[in-house]
Amino acid sequence: MATALINVLSVWVRLGLLGAFLAAAVAVAALVGLPDPARLRAGIAATGPAAPALFVLLYALVTLAPLPKNVLGVLAGVLFGLVTGIVVVMCAAMLGALAAFGLGRMLGREAVERITGTRVARVDALLRRRGLLAVLGVRLVPVLPFTPINYAAGLTAVRPRDYVIGTALGMIPGTVAYVALGAYGTSPGSWPFAIAVLGLVALTAAGAAAARRYRRRHA
Repeated sequence: MATALINVLSVWVRLGLLGAFLAAAVAVAALVGLPDPARLRAGIAATGPAAPALFVLLYALVTLAPLPKNVLGVLAGVLFGLVTGIVVVMCAAMLGALAAFGLGRMLGREAVERITGTRVARVDALLRRRGLLAVLGVRLVPVLPFTPINYAAGLTAVRPRDYVIGTALGMIPGTVAYVALGAYGTSPGSWPFAIAVLGLVALTAAGAAAARRYRRRHA
């Protein structure tokens, strides 16, 4: 009974955090205002590949620390627009995920658990059974901790190929949604913005439900 209650609460906590993030973003945009996106992106485009390359590097470095990265996806949408923003975030997130995976293997279990606060055995139990599907499922949930999973995965039995493919494919929906929030943030009533919000809510709810079902089966 207690476990079931905790699982239900965790679903609402994740949805609540996502809702709070979206509400805060809309409130800031309404109160502070945003620069004209077209003018901002034109200025960034004038720098050539330097701006995207710098953003990729900074994003990848931030990915190595247990900090929230979703706001950077929104920022990429503001700075680069939808298509370029998606490409930039995908490249940066993959670079950071691969670096953390390798560092996890180098640092060892004790160091990873101390840095991330994640029990490697739990991640290993999940990834060992399902491999590619488990990595894919974890990445599809936008509010799950990205960095701890990256480090812990390096110490599990998951194959590097499954980790790379699952990470790349699983990040696409969430990346598109967060970048779209930034790209269309000045028009919160537009259909792309609404679809992005609904997509994030759906991914979070579906992921939380899947996690609850997994816990019940392996309790």
